[in-house]
Amino acid sequence: MINVAKIFLPLLISFLVGMAITPPLTDYLYKNKMWKKKARTQALGGGGTPIFNELHKDKEIGTPRMGGVIVWGSVFVTTLIFWLMFAFYPSFVTSKLSFLSRNQTWLLLFSMLAASFVGMVDDLLQTQEKGGYVAGGLSLSKRIGSVIVIGLIGAWWFYVKLGVSAITIPFVGSVALGWLFIPLFVIVMLALFSGGVIDGLDGLSGGVFSVMYASYAVIAFIQQQYDIAAFCAVVVGGLLAFLWYNIPPARFYLTETGTLGLTVTLAVVAFLTDNVPILILIAFPLLIESASVIIQIGSKKVLGKKVFLVAPIHHHFEALGWPATKVVMRFWIVSIISAVAGLAIALIGKV
Repeated sequence: MINVAKIFLPLLISFLVGMAITPPLTDYLYKNKMWKKKARTQALGGGGTPIFNELHKDKEIGTPRMGGVIVWGSVFVTTLIFWLMFAFYPSFVTSKLSFLSRNQTWLLLFSMLAASFVGMVDDLLQTQEKGGYVAGGLSLSKRIGSVIVIGLIGAWWFYVKLGVSAITIPFVGSVALGWLFIPLFVIVMLALFSGGVIDGLDGLSGGVFSVMYASYAVIAFIQQQYDIAAFCAVVVGGLLAFLWYNIPPARFYLTETGTLGLTVTLAVVAFLTDNVPILILIAFPLLIESASVIIQIGSKKVLGKKVFLVAPIHHHFEALGWPATKVVMRFWIVSIISAVAGLAIALIGKV
């Protein structure tokens, strides 16, 4: 029973912490006008963004960024609370409830805080305006570079500190990779990072990320990796607090300080639980979002025409006339179904 409490109690505390820090954060974000000062006018692959501007121009320049602070702030505070409880009141119960451990959650906490800090720097730069000049935030190359650095640190931790150099493929078994484990780790992290473009509609990213982390919490719990399960549950608690205020009309968006930390940490969770291949299913919404952008850019460069009306794909559905709420709800459904499929394969594939 204590292991069950270890999952649900931190989740509850994380949610309450997130709800508590939201009012002062909201006051700060709106008082300091922490949103983009100009709507985007150019797509990643070149060309204008007339359809996007018609759909979201007012939201982009009037809704604050940095809502992701609620998520990683809740995770950090909750982790600290349970660690301090054990440090000052050591007992069987507090030792069990504390989920900060070297072999399971040190790297998770580091990854989330490091990546979220980089994202926060980008968000802060994008909201600044001096003398009529609007900063553009960190360049894509700098953000990618930051993810690569964090990925290399994580890969080194696995390869050297934990002695991990193989992954398990469902229905196949363990596959030794040797030093190739390191580039694979970085590639997976970059692939998930690219899916951060999902943060574009009220309620979309919060719901989808909650499903992903809840799925890995279940996997970790079944594998008796209780600290990882508790950490994932804490992330879900923070996401639910964020989602409370992100459903229409959104009070703020995750933006880079949220999506960067969440995607990078999800990659680490997948490797720690030795369930990397099923990311294709559990993180399916992120992958189709990223793929839609890549396809759009490639088609415009090679064929000179677009495949989607707007990319990423959730805006394409909006451009087709779907209400934003319908797009979000259907993404939630797809996320749940694909996650269930991933869970089934993860559990059966190791039998």
